[in-house]
Order: sequence, then C-alpha cells, then structure tokens
Amino acid sequence: MKVAITTSSFAKFSDEPLRLLREAGMEYVLNPTGRAITEDEAIELLQGCIGVAAGTEPLTRRVMQALPELKVISRCGTGMDSVDRAAAAELGIAVRNTPDAPTQAVAELTLGYALDLMRLVSRMDRELRAGTWKKRMGNLLAGKKVGLIGFGRIGRATGKLFEAFGCEVAFADPFAESDTNAKMEMDALLAWADIVSLHCSKPEGGGYILDERRLGLMRPGTWVINAARGGLIDEAALHALLASGHLAGAALDVFAKEPYEGPLRDLPSVILTPHIGSYAVEARVKMETDTIRNLLDALPK
Repeated sequence: MKVAITTSSFAKFSDEPLRLLREAGMEYVLNPTGRAITEDEAIELLQGCIGVAAGTEPLTRRVMQALPELKVISRCGTGMDSVDRAAAAELGIAVRNTPDAPTQAVAELTLGYALDLMRLVSRMDRELRAGTWKKRMGNLLAGKKVGLIGFGRIGRATGKLFEAFGCEVAFADPFAESDTNAKMEMDALLAWADIVSLHCSKPEGGGYILDERRLGLMRPGTWVINAARGGLIDEAALHALLASGHLAGAALDVFAKEPYEGPLRDLPSVILTPHIGSYAVEARVKMETDTIRNLLDALPK
C-alpha cells in the first residue's frame, strides 16, 4: 500500500514518522515542490494512494472523486478548512487531524507577538539595521486586558501564558465555558480588550470574524494578533485602522492569500511572519508523528 505526504518539510527534524510508515510496510511519496500543492498536483501525486498525510492543499470533492483508492486523510495540523469533510464522509474517506501537537507552539508564538508589540522590538530592529538609532517608548504587558476569540486548546493555553504575565484574560466562544476566565459576547470583548488574539476557525458560511464593523469597536490603541487562520480578518479594514493610528499595532502569521504580498507589509506597526505557528522543532516532530499514527490507525483493517 502507498501513501502520500504533501507537507513541504516533512520529517526534516526526525525520521520517526517515516520509520513508522516503513515498519507498517507502507510505501510513501513526498511532495517534490517545496510548497503547498494545487488541486491538480494533488490529484497527480495521490494517484494509487490509500492515504495522505496532508498539508494545507485543497482536498476538495473534485480531488477526492479523482482518487478512488483514497481511504484516509490525516491532516498534519489542526485546521480542517482545506478539507471538504462532507465530501469525504459521502465517499467513505476517514479524516483525522492533530489538535494537540501545535498547542504550545502557537500559544508561545502569540505571547511572543504580544511582547514584541508592547516593546516595539521588531520595529526598532528594522530601524537600527537601516541606520536609525531611535529609542521608542513601549508598554508593559503586565496589567493588559487580553481578549481571546476562541477558547479551545490553543486559546486556553494562550490564556494561561498571559495570566502568568499579570494580564486579565477574557474570551468569546459560544461553545466553551471556563471556571476562572470571564466569558463575554464578541462585541463587548472587542470594546473591553487592550489586546485581541484570535484562536478560532472560520465561521460556517464564510465571512470574517473581525470585519470592518467589529474592528471599529476596538478602543484606540488596541493591538490585534492572529496566529489562527487566514481569512478571519478583513485585511483592508485592518490596514485602514492601523494606518490611521486608531489601532496601535498588529501581528499576523496567517493571511487570506499566502504567500502574503499586500499593503500591511508597508506599515511599521505590523509584525508579519510566514505561517509558522507550529514551527517549533518539538511541536513539529510530535505533529508529524501523530499524523502518521492517525493515518495508520484509520486505515481499513
């Protein structure tokens, strides 16, 4: 039996995931492009495969219908937006993901963004490298009100890190409860928070979580962080509020279209990274190993 591995840097830091496949007697093919593949490339690469250790490529109904031998889609990551789960269910294809592996990595990255935004580290680094020696006055993270949109595994882990820095943490999530953190309605949370951090999926039916109206509810001087999913924020509206100075800054790891080439790159108050939320060695190895274990467990016996 053969499986495909479509993530572009699989097993770079440990051979353990591939060893699991070899021990199970599985052949495997790797993504040769070094990037996320297209629908047509997925159809070509996955021919004859019974399973796929999937990245963020679009696994649509069209792709699945072109792969009659495919029985398992095992996402290397948490997000399932790229997988047509309804089509998979109709076609008898099992779908798995790795919700636990990236939790600490994304939570720590979010905290790092907040510290960077508070003290303007990236901004002054860029200026110094360009020949400008300018001491900018920042802010303390301690005492800030942090509003988390989404309070699942990553949201909860992120909240604990912020609490350790002396922040007051509240959240908006219709499906979650908490014994210690305040639960608020979305609009109220946005008007209350000093820092707004997203840890949620895309809404069913599409649309933004933070559209122009909701971004406008934030008080002057608010910071925005998104290390969750691309397409959650109206990037044009965010740009306008940052450029006007209404919002103090933003840190984004994910974008509606990637690689990102938009105008947020021109704003000094913005930190941008290329979708690296899970890119900590320890988290990456666990995520890849869990991906293969999920794939093997879900194969028809």
